[in-house]
Amino acid sequence: MSNNAVTLLNNVAKWAAGIGFAGTIAQSALYTVDGGERAVIFDRIQGVLQETKGEGMHFMVPWLQNPTIFDVRTRPRSISSVTGTKDLQMVNITLRVLSKPDVENLPTIFKNLGTDFDERVLPSIGNEVLKAIVAQYNAAELLTMRDQVSHKVKAALTQRAEDFHILLDDVALTHLTFGDEFARAIEVKQVAQQEAERSKFIVLKSEQEKKAAVIKAEGESEAAKLISDATKSAGPGLIELRRIEAAREVAQNLARSRNVAYLPSQTNMLLSVGGK
Repeated sequence: MSNNAVTLLNNVAKWAAGIGFAGTIAQSALYTVDGGERAVIFDRIQGVLQETKGEGMHFMVPWLQNPTIFDVRTRPRSISSVTGTKDLQMVNITLRVLSKPDVENLPTIFKNLGTDFDERVLPSIGNEVLKAIVAQYNAAELLTMRDQVSHKVKAALTQRAEDFHILLDDVALTHLTFGDEFARAIEVKQVAQQEAERSKFIVLKSEQEKKAAVIKAEGESEAAKLISDATKSAGPGLIELRRIEAAREVAQNLARSRNVAYLPSQTNMLLSVGGK
């Protein structure tokens, strides 16, 4: 009875070992590709296979084949470059790029560039394109024509990235700063413009004052002429009338003042203090 039990246990152990070994082989022969990923297979006999594997579970020959997983979703990257403008001003530009690999050419990317293809390619061609485009514009034009510069950089960089089977969804200039020398030049220019505007205002004010003086002189001359004509026609009575009107106006002003006292002109105001 004990011999049968030992035999049974040995058989169970053999079957368990066989099942475990088979499970290990099966597990090593299967791999999973998650969403937004693709797999490129390296075969020890044929090399890199041209067929890529999509999402899901796939079979491979253990030891003979090895899958490499690529993330094919769009990823952001910033590229910074310090370059010179057409008027020899240094500018610091930051470029934001949204890129992804061309799925149909993943085997070629894997053979030529590896899994870090974006690290190898984008900074290099980004600096190359930025230096070529920025050199076509003056520093001031980079500010006033920023959209045009961004479109030209996008077109040139997209075309350049296609040579490496990299697709660009979007390219934009996100940061643009100039050196201290250009900032000082801008400040000096602004001060000069303000001084020019101030000088222009002073000239216009002087011209207006001259015109006002001429108009005033013409008015006084016309008034003097009218008075002279009236005097000739009406005699000295007009002058006497103007004198009376002026005296009345002075009297009214004095009457409203509290600091003026009136004394009779013909009465003796001296008071005698003491006895007779």
